[in-house]
Amino acid sequence: MGRYVVRRLIQLIPVFFGTTFLIFAGVFAIPGDPIRALFGERPPPPALVEELRNRYNLNDPLFLQYAKYIWNVLRGDLGTDFRNRPVLDIVSSAYPVTIKLAVTAFVIEIAIGLTAGVLAGLRRGGFFDNFVLLSTTLIISIPVFVLAFVAQLTLGLELGLFPISYNADDGWPLAYLLPAVVLASLSLATLARLTRTSLVENLRADYVRTAIAKGLPRRTVVAKHTLRNSLIPVVTLLGIDIGSLMGGAIVTEGIFNVPGIGQAVFNAIIRQEGTVVVGISTLLVIVFIFANLVVDVLYGVLDPRIRYD
Repeated sequence: MGRYVVRRLIQLIPVFFGTTFLIFAGVFAIPGDPIRALFGERPPPPALVEELRNRYNLNDPLFLQYAKYIWNVLRGDLGTDFRNRPVLDIVSSAYPVTIKLAVTAFVIEIAIGLTAGVLAGLRRGGFFDNFVLLSTTLIISIPVFVLAFVAQLTLGLELGLFPISYNADDGWPLAYLLPAVVLASLSLATLARLTRTSLVENLRADYVRTAIAKGLPRRTVVAKHTLRNSLIPVVTLLGIDIGSLMGGAIVTEGIFNVPGIGQAVFNAIIRQEGTVVVGISTLLVIVFIFANLVVDVLYGVLDPRIRYD
């Protein structure tokens, strides 16, 4: 196992550098001069513009800019914004909010999506199965911003079950419940359908019929064999989801006024602060890489046929 993890980490090194370079090149290829945008309609002094461009390495070729950026990242420095605030300070203030929101949404996704998918798969063709298929199709077809406004109107204003906007004084998890429900809705519906499909497919497999024919109780066959094998594609989806959730959600955080990492990225894009966008994106790349590594390790736990040689 240890050798496998080390090998996977080595394989992920070019992925890290390739992804961060593409992000870096894409962000700084956006038209416009961020330095001149700082001054709005007022023409800035040419000497000050040149000083700022040199400070942020904007006069260097792209590859040299990237090399300097990566060298600073490896030393733990993600750079500063145009107000000389370190990107790490922006992340440290916004990421705890996003983590709480992501954890809340992830718990809701697993608790409802996984349970609904398992029950629908075990009762294929029944009322609950048809209800899950219909409701998940409806959720998937509705845009997130529509779900957010409907949730605010019904669950927040009319029923008064949740605050309609983020308020830190409400504490965790109350302040995060409504945006977490919206954030988890699409993933929840996809998870339920994937779990249901995977379970139905495995229930038809030969090894299930053989186990039941040998006299094993159906509950034992489902719990110890069928469900375990059915969770392999589910774990893959959950790994992608946790990475996405940790990356924040610009639309959801914006509608519910959640001061998370998604809102920080949006504000940085509006102000053309490429250093902030790239710095936060670099951290998100690391989160996705770690999530994929955990998923790969879990494959062997769920399926003993997978070996880490």
